[in-house]
Amino acid sequence: MSGHSKWANIRFRKAAQDAKRGKVFTKLIREITTAARMGGGDESSNPRLRSAVITALAQNMTRDTIKRAIERGVGGGEGADLESLTYEGYGTGGVAVMVECMTDNHNRTASDVRHAFTKFGGNLGTSGSVGFIFTKKGVINFIPDEDGKMNIDEEQAMEIGLEAGAEDIVTNEDGTIDVFTTPETFADVVDAFNAKSINPSNAEITMVPANEVELDAESAVKFMRMIDALEDLDDVQQVYHNASIPDDVELN
Repeated sequence: MSGHSKWANIRFRKAAQDAKRGKVFTKLIREITTAARMGGGDESSNPRLRSAVITALAQNMTRDTIKRAIERGVGGGEGADLESLTYEGYGTGGVAVMVECMTDNHNRTASDVRHAFTKFGGNLGTSGSVGFIFTKKGVINFIPDEDGKMNIDEEQAMEIGLEAGAEDIVTNEDGTIDVFTTPETFADVVDAFNAKSINPSNAEITMVPANEVELDAESAVKFMRMIDALEDLDDVQQVYHNASIPDDVELN
């Protein structure tokens, strides 16, 4: 099927993410360490760890760095007292937002998250206030390189993806391809592409919204500044939302 990519915001903000690569790696390492601590260091028997490793590799993290994070998690020590928390709320324009955190201090994290919401016109809601809008899925993205070339076409994506257990293949108006899976089949589908030497541009288990809220340029800039403020918090691991950002918005 074809459509407008729900993951345009990921690509739209790639330059900003690259600028914060160190912080992105810190969050990925924390997730790998926590997953290893909770479920062991064997990727084959620890789905959370396997998913975290796939995401880290897609972000060009080295195997050595991943190995050290797993060893640190299995050995306990630093980070052993971290707990997972999820905050839900609304941004400007009524956009639904979910914020996944890892923290050793609930009060600090709640205060920091609430401040980021209110500073940019949003507000925190109660547990479950927006969670029903999202479904956990694996998302595998294929994006053109700097020369505009794709390493896969729609037919290949469908043949490899569906055979490996993907739920849906979407070819977008901009030529990108999104492959959707269940959390359970995510690793198998990624492995199937890698086995053909077709490496995804991005691969992660994420929260997919059932609908999107379109924002005008002014609201989009304000909203994305709120997302940046949330992502800059040390305790925040992931931020999910259902905003549709206009293609011509600049976040300078």
